[in-house]
Amino acid sequence: MQRPNRFKLLFTLLTLLHFLTFHAQNKLIMPEYLKKGDTVGILATARKIDLATIEPGIKLLESWGLKVVIGKTIGKEQNQLAGADWQRATDFQEMLDNPTIKAIWAAKGGYGTVRIVDRINFTEFKKKPKWIIGFSDITVLHSHINNMDIGTLHAIMAISAKTATPEAIESFRKALFGEKLEYHIPAHPFNKKGKAQGELVGGNLSVLYSIQGSKSAVDMKGKILFLEDLDEYLYHIDRMMMNLKRNGSLDGLKGIIIGGMTSMNDNDIPWGKDALEIIEDVVKDLKIPIAYNFPAGHIKDNRALILGKTVTLDVNDKETVLKFE
Repeated sequence: MQRPNRFKLLFTLLTLLHFLTFHAQNKLIMPEYLKKGDTVGILATARKIDLATIEPGIKLLESWGLKVVIGKTIGKEQNQLAGADWQRATDFQEMLDNPTIKAIWAAKGGYGTVRIVDRINFTEFKKKPKWIIGFSDITVLHSHINNMDIGTLHAIMAISAKTATPEAIESFRKALFGEKLEYHIPAHPFNKKGKAQGELVGGNLSVLYSIQGSKSAVDMKGKILFLEDLDEYLYHIDRMMMNLKRNGSLDGLKGIIIGGMTSMNDNDIPWGKDALEIIEDVVKDLKIPIAYNFPAGHIKDNRALILGKTVTLDVNDKETVLKFE
């Protein structure tokens, strides 16, 4: 009678171990989705911007029944930046710790967020996360916060509201309010077919490259990586992609999504390939699904992506399908 009991106990322990392991690997927290009447804060963590420029963004949020709080950095300036580092950090910290603000929307990107991220105390934020929204330079915050096992929203910024496509705006609304998010994108000639499931991470290639080796760098192993960029020299794209390859960041990826590679520059002596061709050449030997020309990044049709969320990526002959679980 003892032997069956031992087997039963062993089976129970193995089942419990599997349960704990599964949940340890799926412990990432999503902030609460918004509802009408909630408050969104708008601020600038990087380049300066005035209130008039973000009026379309304010009206957009209000049209969805949301309240808006304007940060102290809007209208502030120190050369290129929206105030001194301490001013931008203080504005972000105050919104981060304010329990009535349910999401923080970046007004603009540019450069400067990396200068303040180490000044921020995320203690209260970790207890009750809220959505951090933006793209481009905001990739610093996405990466830093995803490392805390908290999801963030890669989407249009307040400055983008006036020029964004209806599809981009609607995807932003769906992501904010927790509605179903799923994309069907026409196939691209460079696509590598396959299907994968994993946590979506990434953002702006230049920013990700610049924070490699820091505590904000994302562990890409086992993840699906999204990349986009703007206004880079083509050989820079090659250099950054080669760095990701050589430092092992691309090892163990489950999939790659390439977004907009916009307004690229070349030298007097041409590099000889465009941005997508450069990327395709670097990643061509990876035996994972790879989707090109995804509508996200520095383009008008900048669709919302929930970073840190588990997604299913299906790249087939007809289309790329991206589903958020």
